Order: sequence, then C-alpha cells, then structure tokens
Amino acid sequence: MTATCTICEAKVDLPNDCCEGELLVCGDCGTELEVIALDPITIEEAPQVQEDWGE
Repeated sequence: MTATCTICEAKVDLPNDCCEGELLVCGDCGTELEVIALDPITIEEAPQVQEDWGE
C-alpha cells in the first residue's frame, strides 16, 4: 500500500500491518505523517507534541 505525502506529494510506502494512528516518515522530505484512515488510505502531517513544562 502507498499513500501520498501531504507536504511534498511523494509516494510513501505503508507497512502491510499498518493501522490507524501509526506514524510514518516521508522518505523525501522527512515529515512525520500519521495514518488517519485505512479505507480509503488517508494520511496527514502528525501533530507536533508541545512540552507543557509541568504547567
């Protein structure tokens, strides 16, 4: 299975046992992507985790 990077439009290979919520890295631009749905295959840029510094 393949998907298209939402940033650079390169083809990203998904593992055979891929599941929703899985994180992937685009081989072309290095963007971290998250699998949103499998049917149809939908990926988006993964949210950046923000540090809360104990607040």
